[in-house]
Amino acid sequence: MTNAFESVVDPSNFEAPRAIIHGRQGESWIRRTLPLVLAHRTMFLVAIIGAFTALVVQVQIPYVIGLAIDRALITRSDPLRGFIVIVFALGLLRWVINLVSRTMLLKTAYRIEFDLRNIIYQHLTQLSFSFYDRVQSGELMARSNSDVRSVQMYLATAPVILAQCAVAVVIFIQMLFVNPLLAVVTMATMPLIGVCGVQVRKRLFPISWLEQSLLAEVATIVDENINGIRVVKSFAAEGQQVHQLNYAARRARWAAVQDSDIRARWTPILEGLPRLGQALLLLVGGWMAYQGSVSVGMLITFNAYIMMLQPPFRQLGMLIMIGQRAKASAQRIFAIIDAEPDIFDRPDATDLVDCCGKVQFDDVSFSYGDSSKKILDGFTLALEAGETIALVGRTGSGKSTVIRLLARFYDVDTGAIHVDGVDTRQATVASLRRQVGIVVDEPFLFSISIRDNIAFGRPDAAIDEVVAAATAAQADDFIRELPYGYDTIVGERGYTLSGGQRQRIAIARTLLLDPPIIVLDDAMSAIDAHVEQRIHTALKEATKDRTTIIVGHRVATIRLADRVAVMEGGRIIATGTHEELLAIEPIYSEILAAVGAAADCEAAS
Repeated sequence: MTNAFESVVDPSNFEAPRAIIHGRQGESWIRRTLPLVLAHRTMFLVAIIGAFTALVVQVQIPYVIGLAIDRALITRSDPLRGFIVIVFALGLLRWVINLVSRTMLLKTAYRIEFDLRNIIYQHLTQLSFSFYDRVQSGELMARSNSDVRSVQMYLATAPVILAQCAVAVVIFIQMLFVNPLLAVVTMATMPLIGVCGVQVRKRLFPISWLEQSLLAEVATIVDENINGIRVVKSFAAEGQQVHQLNYAARRARWAAVQDSDIRARWTPILEGLPRLGQALLLLVGGWMAYQGSVSVGMLITFNAYIMMLQPPFRQLGMLIMIGQRAKASAQRIFAIIDAEPDIFDRPDATDLVDCCGKVQFDDVSFSYGDSSKKILDGFTLALEAGETIALVGRTGSGKSTVIRLLARFYDVDTGAIHVDGVDTRQATVASLRRQVGIVVDEPFLFSISIRDNIAFGRPDAAIDEVVAAATAAQADDFIRELPYGYDTIVGERGYTLSGGQRQRIAIARTLLLDPPIIVLDDAMSAIDAHVEQRIHTALKEATKDRTTIIVGHRVATIRLADRVAVMEGGRIIATGTHEELLAIEPIYSEILAAVGAAADCEAAS
């Protein structure tokens, strides 16, 4: 094992996220996601500065218009033409700055979304099987889509909206220089907006969290019904599932109505307070204009200023609302990111390469979470390199669990598993799984071409190698009869093919990988006897130099093995050849008799 393990995929071909989520729990969600924004700080600063500058330019337009009214229309001391040119120039400058600012903002927003989605997906690929045993796929989809969009929207727009609100300070300072009394009157209602914003935030956060959770529940039901549509239809359970979705949708609707109710109560107040300030301005300013202490142009300028204050504060109210939804979404995302994988490479882990295929299970015990319900209890088994062994046992005896532990999908509770003398916990996960090729009874096929499905473990494999693997798995004939041969796109999960065809493609996929250890976990249960016999012949040649573990009950399949190991109660109770066990082990005979009876019933039907 002197060589290093090399992945078949070059990671440099993929654009990696430019930042990571801050790892410490307990900190504010904004602080934890801040690196995502800082990773694009140049473009983001240009957008913020541009938005602020454009508004500062816009602030000057009412002032120039007020001067034009007083000097060009009332006193006629200055020509109107110069003011028109200035206003046009300011408007053009604002348009150019806004164009650049919004372009930079949108680019930043989508880059943040790209980074966030990749961070979540990369972490999902690192999580262990135990995580997926307890989390529903629909919920993960909701967190990876709608929750990501909520966080992205806030991170990208909040600073710009705050920059726009900061223009209120610029307007206030400018108003103070023009007329301090009118400035105070204009801004009199603004503190009330802050008070209302705090109240909205307190009320929106819990309902936003609940709404996102209930939407995830709806997504889960839809996802399960689409993936399990054949089961639903076979049981004529469409009405039952529609009722279940209706119940979940009504709960989500209730949360959405509560959210809308809070918005309906507070949004008019947040939008109405600036207009109240406008009414006060017209009242006080009109009286001052009547007294002659302010000019008509100045009053129009101040009225324009208060109109300019309304959009930022209206957006501030919106920012508070989307901020609460983003906070709820971020915490749901953190629930994924903060989940630690149970299976990981230890600091001193070594690559397992040049593997011969010697496997040793030493007094292995294992349970799925509940230690009182042991699936394996003192399981001990040794396989020499190149040996073929069949695992036979009743349903629930732990046969498939043995395979999962060998590939280190889970770690043993006690005992150890060695491959070529190396404890699997001391080998890097990627290199270990490269040495173990597993074919399960219900293989998963992707919605891609048959060629790509077979070459999934070796994307760079030549077509001749793909055809050779398919031929060994007795799949070449039916593949060539398909409309586009190896380029035929299979339906979702491969359901456009029969169960036996899917299994043969899965066998070809494993044979192409050419691992030193092959596991056939009831991998030919859906293949008819005639094709199975031809596969057996091919497998004898394909597995002669490989360590092979066969999980199954068909006698024809078991005869491929050099030895048979009988499992009962999570441990090995007997080993030997098929003939020896028939003669000395009654449990083995009972298992085969039960399988034979079931096969006879199936054939009779």
